[in-house]
Amino acid sequence: MCGVLGIAIKNFNDKDHDLVRGLFIQSMIRGKHATGVSYVKNGKVITIKEPIPAVDFINKQDLNEWRNEDGNLYCIGHIRYSTSDLRYNQPFATDSLGVVHNGVISQESPDTWLDTFGLETETANDSELILRALEKGETPLNKFHPASMAVCTIDSNKKITAFRNEERPLYYSYSNNFYLFASTADILKRAGITYVGKVPMYTIISLDNFEVSSYTIDVNVEDLQ
Repeated sequence: MCGVLGIAIKNFNDKDHDLVRGLFIQSMIRGKHATGVSYVKNGKVITIKEPIPAVDFINKQDLNEWRNEDGNLYCIGHIRYSTSDLRYNQPFATDSLGVVHNGVISQESPDTWLDTFGLETETANDSELILRALEKGETPLNKFHPASMAVCTIDSNKKITAFRNEERPLYYSYSNNFYLFASTADILKRAGITYVGKVPMYTIISLDNFEVSSYTIDVNVEDLQ
């Protein structure tokens, strides 16, 4: 059980800081072992992550540093609950792409991943497989079916995407000046958000320059109920 966040806020300024801090802190119910963020600035995905609870992590941050040069904020966040290895925290990211994931892709040894998935990873955390699949233009919902996943991604073009399957929850909210994703409805509500919707299963929602689009993946799934 981990927490994932996707956050886009127009004209990000000091009055928005409480919302961002609240989202991270309220997500701490999903885990206290590590916290991280990937945000876009100067055409690059910048990633910060530390093995500390979200409240300590977010209180150390100068959120003005996360603001994009266009005045908006684009970021994804991860709040980790670890059942084993405390290394390899999220987000998994390059300069052009960042990924946060709640769920399990593989319980097999990392030594088998190249043969099983055709993907090479730098860590022993199976969530990295999602990053590597996206780098190759593959669709994780199809490639890793029936793994469990709720995912938010961000790229250097400031595009945020979110998707899930039936094994993990993911919720959203929006207004005239923000679009938000979080692991549970309660996280959004406790952060002061009133309208909350649930991301449909196998639907990829994309937020590109605050324009929203979505499409549903055709996956052969038996008994989704």
